[in-house]
Amino acid sequence: MSAEHPTAPQRPARCHVSIIIKAFNEEKNICAAIESSLAAAAEVGGEVILADSNSTDRTVELASRYPIRIVQLVHSHERCCGAGPQLGYQHSRGEYVYIMDGDMQMVRGFLPQALVFLAQHPEAAGVGGRLVELNEESLEYRERALRNSAHLSPGEVDRLDGGGLYRRRAVEEAGYLSDRNLHAYEEFDLAVRLRALHWKLWRIPVDSVTHYGHDAPPYQLLMRRWRARYVCGAGELVRAALGKPSQRLVLRLRELRIYAGVLLWWLVLASTPFWPLPVAARAASFAALAAAPFVVMAWRKRSFSRATYSVVSWCFNAAGMARGLFARRRPAREPIPSLVVHEPPQATETRRQHYA
Repeated sequence: MSAEHPTAPQRPARCHVSIIIKAFNEEKNICAAIESSLAAAAEVGGEVILADSNSTDRTVELASRYPIRIVQLVHSHERCCGAGPQLGYQHSRGEYVYIMDGDMQMVRGFLPQALVFLAQHPEAAGVGGRLVELNEESLEYRERALRNSAHLSPGEVDRLDGGGLYRRRAVEEAGYLSDRNLHAYEEFDLAVRLRALHWKLWRIPVDSVTHYGHDAPPYQLLMRRWRARYVCGAGELVRAALGKPSQRLVLRLRELRIYAGVLLWWLVLASTPFWPLPVAARAASFAALAAAPFVVMAWRKRSFSRATYSVVSWCFNAAGMARGLFARRRPAREPIPSLVVHEPPQATETRRQHYA
């Protein structure tokens, strides 16, 4: 294992496309992710980088069998959704950069079409394709597909959730690829920073990656996201944007209005014991107010189980938003301390020649 200087990552000569796989404990999926990425990179000329957040399983061991660059965080406590892409970006060489998760597989044919689109649309900072979700049984992923249908459809979009191909020039204008402080919304944060600079984002009607999401029961998944601070992402996003050109775009985010509404709902519920009403009337008011969101959502979704999950999920995220607003931040432009643990043979030789 060779240490990489935390403030000056060494980069050999540029290549065309860098595919960055961000992963943590993905030993079941990492080989398929890497093999599909290598095949996609071969179509356009490029490299594959695994940005590992200090996996404790065999992810790195398995990945080391392939001709890719593997980089890791020095400090495990820095592990979060925003740190992974930025870690890979620090060690990338591509004129264009594609971001994907370790439980995804790239679809051949997407990158050539995406590059043609970017060549024809110089105003576009990035382009995504269709995210093919294979886990159709999960309540979480069914609900997510319904919520996100607008920016997952072809056309100009406000973000590239699920991965996208970005111009390095646009990313450098925006300051950095992803905010190392964010536990969620890292793709939306990049999107609003780019859009604030008048760059555009598009999604083309071509399959880009396949994804099989977590099989955990939905409420267990919520608990996992609370422990991992994923639910803090909305608050961290707002905190990062305050006073910046992207603030206006961030505050338009629909989820923020929902979570703010939940916090207001809680305040109203907490105030009911102090209302100037008889005890029975206060109790009835509290019960009616507490039940109202569940009733409304059950009517909208025609399912009490889906309605209950939606409201409970909002509560987790509202509490996380409040927590994230006050979280300590590190400078987002500051390089992330990292280690290079594996190099592809040709890159190793290139470095020997370049630094001889």
